[in-house]
Amino acid sequence: MEKKMRFGIKSKIIIGYLIVIVCLFIAFIVLNSQISSLQKERNFIIDHDIEVHDLTNRIEKHLLDMETGQRGYIITGEASYLEPYNSAATSWEKDYNALYQLLNNNPNQQEKLEKIKGSIQDWIEAAGEPTIALKKENNTKELQQFFEKDPGRQYMDDIRSQFTSFRNVEKKSTETRATELDEKNQKIKIGLYGLLLFVTLISLAIAIVLSNSIVNTIKEVTQTIKRITASKGELKGRIKVRSNDEIKDLGLATNALLENIEERNWLQTNIAHAVTMYQGIASVDKLAEKFLFTVSEMTQASFGAFYVREENDKGNLFVKQAAFADRKGDAGKESFLIGEGLIGQAALEKRTFVINDVPDTYQLITSGLGDVKPKSIFIVPVLFEDEVIAVIELASLHEFTVLEQELISQVIETFGLTINGVIRRMEIARLLKESQAMTEELQAQSEELQTQSEELQMQSEELRMINEQLEERTKDAEEKSFELEAAKEDLEEKAHQLELNSQYKSEFLANMSHELRTPLNSILILSEMLEENAAKTLSEDEEEYARIIHSSGKDLLALINDILDLSKVESGKLDILLAEMNMSELPDQIERNFSHVAEQKNVQLKINKAQDVPDIIHTDEKRFQQIVKNLLSNAFKFTESGSVTVSIQRVADHRLTTAMRTVDTDCWLEIAVADTGIGIPKEKHQLIFEAFQQADGATVRKYGGTGLGLSICSEFAKLLGGWISLSSEVGKGSTFTLYLPSLSNGLIDYEKVNFAYEEVAVSVEEAEPEAEITEIDHSVQPVESSLQDGENVFQDKRVLIVDDDQRNIFALKTALAKQGMTIMTAHNGIECLEMMENSEPFDLILMDIMMPQMDGYEAMQKIRGELKLVDLPIIALTAKAMKNDREKCLEAGASDYISKPLDLNQLFSVMRVWLVN
Repeated sequence: MEKKMRFGIKSKIIIGYLIVIVCLFIAFIVLNSQISSLQKERNFIIDHDIEVHDLTNRIEKHLLDMETGQRGYIITGEASYLEPYNSAATSWEKDYNALYQLLNNNPNQQEKLEKIKGSIQDWIEAAGEPTIALKKENNTKELQQFFEKDPGRQYMDDIRSQFTSFRNVEKKSTETRATELDEKNQKIKIGLYGLLLFVTLISLAIAIVLSNSIVNTIKEVTQTIKRITASKGELKGRIKVRSNDEIKDLGLATNALLENIEERNWLQTNIAHAVTMYQGIASVDKLAEKFLFTVSEMTQASFGAFYVREENDKGNLFVKQAAFADRKGDAGKESFLIGEGLIGQAALEKRTFVINDVPDTYQLITSGLGDVKPKSIFIVPVLFEDEVIAVIELASLHEFTVLEQELISQVIETFGLTINGVIRRMEIARLLKESQAMTEELQAQSEELQTQSEELQMQSEELRMINEQLEERTKDAEEKSFELEAAKEDLEEKAHQLELNSQYKSEFLANMSHELRTPLNSILILSEMLEENAAKTLSEDEEEYARIIHSSGKDLLALINDILDLSKVESGKLDILLAEMNMSELPDQIERNFSHVAEQKNVQLKINKAQDVPDIIHTDEKRFQQIVKNLLSNAFKFTESGSVTVSIQRVADHRLTTAMRTVDTDCWLEIAVADTGIGIPKEKHQLIFEAFQQADGATVRKYGGTGLGLSICSEFAKLLGGWISLSSEVGKGSTFTLYLPSLSNGLIDYEKVNFAYEEVAVSVEEAEPEAEITEIDHSVQPVESSLQDGENVFQDKRVLIVDDDQRNIFALKTALAKQGMTIMTAHNGIECLEMMENSEPFDLILMDIMMPQMDGYEAMQKIRGELKLVDLPIIALTAKAMKNDREKCLEAGASDYISKPLDLNQLFSVMRVWLVN
């Protein structure tokens, strides 16, 4: 049967409106047509009749002009009177032709118009032209005779009479058309009212039909609902709707609601029945039998089994307590372990199983006529406090409906509490019996306890005495705790003193650095200038003396830097800046920095880099390079012949210790520097990593050094999360191995790394000689050659040197004057500001920081702020070289920063950059 087409209320209303709109549209078209016709007739009357009257008047006017011009010329004889006559004589025929064409649908009027034309022509021929000709001939006599008869007057009277008759006919014609127009207008009004009445009736009819179809259907639904309401809970009745619209949807939704309410009522009734039926049952097997019987009846199940959890040596076991429709006791297995079969799996996962595709080997349901295979199996666990205490299995000849499944699920929500209560009551009953037996035993034992209580009283007296002794010992312990507290406060005070001592030490080293660097700056600059011997005034021995002075000054500078680095590490003020480092460039860097050293000492340099070493690691590249350069410098220093080998490899996973695995890192690297030098005794291995310590005094005398290098390297390695190990044999050489993690996730807790170091250090057997950090001296071109390109830049430049040390002023002034610069000096910030206000502008300022009265920081701030010299290059010179000095100088207004002692190449390079810019 074809599905009935849906015709909703919205569609009905829309169709009704569409019909009304179509009717209105048709009425509008008809009315518009009539109005258009009426408009055309009106326009015809206006345009045609007015044009006819206008042309008629113009022809009469032309005729009057001809008559007036004729008479004026005859009377006066002036030719000017003939102009209107001639003009009208040519114009009246044009207007006549236009009027004649306009009346082509009215032959009668055209006939009258032709008579008028003949009369006009007759007047012209009989009166107009002859009289004008006589006047031109000056024939007065004949003119007088002509006007005595005056035949032209008769022609003019006839013409006026004909025009009057013509106008009367046109006027009647216009009135006739107007009357016809009024009649049509009246008909249009009547038609309009008729159309409005027709559309109104159509609209009312549609409204009545639509409202009846909607209201009648709603009444049917309302009456059905009232019947269901009057049935007092009987929900069997259903709403029947014939229309296929929203009312039908309402009816279907109401029917679905009734079905849902009916199902809910059935569900609640059965739940209430199931809950009340097992009240008062005191044993689990009776409860299981009653439950299976009730639930099977409700769900029409044909087979069932009830398993309850019991505890034994094997763990939790689910044992069958009851069955429904059992055949000789063989309804299912007697017990299941958790996870065994569907029963055990349901208990393990705490979820329900519904199986509709039952296998052929499943337990058959027995009836009087034979055995039947079930169609559906329903297995549900019973929970109490989120623990499975029972599992129920039901089988049916039909598939369990959703409502039946929901019924069982809701019943077992509280059934677990019931099962647990019954089990507890059974346990209480068992315990009650045991307690009664134990009571009898206790009565017998009470007599024994009474005798023992007397013995206990005697023992309590002894305990009281012991308690007094313990109280005395407690007082002694409290006195000792007070002494420990005092000792603790004393230790805290000493720790505070140590912290102050560390601070004083840092300040002392900073000030000593400044005091040492200031004279050292002059020594290095002047000795370098003497070594260059630009004026060629020194002998070779004197040049050698200058080189020795310069070299000794650089060694002293290296010693100062080592002491400062060690101080920063010990005070925890050394910054570690983690960033990406390109390991693929490391072999080239080592080759570039140390190949000339190997050639000078005739020692072979070998570099081995494994393939598994990552190209990028995360560490502090500056500290890493400082460690590697120091180890290589020491290797070359203590190797007279043979080779120095650098091995770079990744620590394999099987070689990682337990502590190394706890470090949050991408990988561990192993950089080994092996030499064939003098070696270090085993008992000196730990000693050489301490500050100012070397293997022995002979090493110091032969090779030099301060004993700070390896100590600083060891501390740097620790700060980077790694350590340095040593393997050495006297006379055969040493191998220093740096173990370093890639710190892509930031710095790590060094306690873990320290443990890793201790774990690895157990395998170290050999030692190496003492070492120190040695800066690799790259090939540097002489000062003269490096400055040749800048001579034009420095020539005639005005430079102000601000420094309180005359030695520095003399050294700088001498070096700068050789480059053609004009030098001015000031001894503190106040003199600097006065000179800048009172002298010509300077091209560049070299500003010392530590000065009396006004230091360099304040002077630069005033230059930038008060004097508004924002673009003047200011290069800060400081000998303090402490943390954040560069940032403080740049914030104060410095353009650039150089630490003392000065390197003239570096100074001239920086000055050239700022002077050019």
